[in-house]
Amino acid sequence: MKYEPPTALPLDLLTVEEMQRALAEHDFGKVFELARSRAGISYSRIATECDIKPERVGTLARGRGKITSFVKIVQIADALHIPGHMVGLAPRPWEPSGSPAHMSSDEIGSTSVRRRTVLQAATSTGLAAALPALHRPPTPKRVNATYVNQLRARTARLRRLDDILGGGDTYRVYLSEYQATRADLRNASFTAGTRPLMLSVVAEQAQQAGWAAFDAGRAAEASNLYEESMAAALEAGDSNLLGNSYSFLAYQAADRNQAVEIATRSCATITSDTPTGVRALLHERKAWACAAAGQPAQTERALELARSALEEQPDGEQQPDWAAWVDQTELDIMSGRCWTELRRPLRAVPILTAALSRFDSSHARDMALYLSWLADAYLTAGEIEEAAAVTGRALDLSAGVASVRPRRRLAPVLKQLDQHRDVSAVRDVLEKAAA
Repeated sequence: MKYEPPTALPLDLLTVEEMQRALAEHDFGKVFELARSRAGISYSRIATECDIKPERVGTLARGRGKITSFVKIVQIADALHIPGHMVGLAPRPWEPSGSPAHMSSDEIGSTSVRRRTVLQAATSTGLAAALPALHRPPTPKRVNATYVNQLRARTARLRRLDDILGGGDTYRVYLSEYQATRADLRNASFTAGTRPLMLSVVAEQAQQAGWAAFDAGRAAEASNLYEESMAAALEAGDSNLLGNSYSFLAYQAADRNQAVEIATRSCATITSDTPTGVRALLHERKAWACAAAGQPAQTERALELARSALEEQPDGEQQPDWAAWVDQTELDIMSGRCWTELRRPLRAVPILTAALSRFDSSHARDMALYLSWLADAYLTAGEIEEAAAVTGRALDLSAGVASVRPRRRLAPVLKQLDQHRDVSAVRDVLEKAAA
């Protein structure tokens, strides 16, 4: 699968001298900031490749703190393709023989070398090129179940990117994968019984691409992909993926009453054969739709059904990979979000606080989103300082994440906080948001 990297840096934007100045004091924060502002490489993507928490990447980029570990310096240099001589290292294994580390001082001083950009190389051979890291198996002349299973496993591996990257980073990857599988479906021949299996993979990949589109702010494209997923799931006779298509459409529906109607349709696909994880997922998304529509009784009922599904899960029951992330912590977070939306902070704050203490903060986008609901709940409860502290952390986590959703969620929270500008903690977080 071919991946198109971000547009290369113009040659006059970042010279070797600029990079040397930034790295003279091991100021990798400046390098990270330049990577985002000039090359369009998100902080979450840098964090993934350099094995640094996304929150710390954002902090470093704002000029707070430094990288001092030799091991970490080597790791960052290799991830960003920074020539070894710029950070006091020997030439790195990936450096060509004509790179500055192999040149004389006169050659390094030449105009052509001064105009080279380090991050330009990174966008074509470093982070961007490393992102897909998976090679699509060649399509056999006659598609069989083995090939379909390979595609399904590959789809599951690609889905892991969503744990750490936003839709702005993953949308092209997921869309390309979906389009390639759809082309196989259109052009290949199949062994007996294989075509419905392939249709299920197409439905799953369309949902994956739709989710990334939604996360990247491409709502219309997301809706189209969910509709295409629904059509493929119907043709495949896959009620689980059909229900999930409905739930995705409900999740992004602007009309709240319509969202409840669509979510109700998603739950109507549940049968006695539906895996418990899928049941929990569909019920929790209906709970969210009901909460957004201001329906507390229906919300509580849907949450109860989701909880019952998780509690009833038989030992060893296989869950589809696309639903395997739904667990007790995720359901508690959704419960807290629903009670926040329904303006019940006494119910929302304790459950969100407990659940987020168990949540992996390396999932920066999701943690930032979930913290935005906790901040909202604190505001409803009149706990202004707590709301400001949580908002500040959410801002740190969302910095550089290639997703529109955290900042959209934080915008109304910040607007409410602005009414309490006389509180010093609030002023600090408002300044951070404006930076």
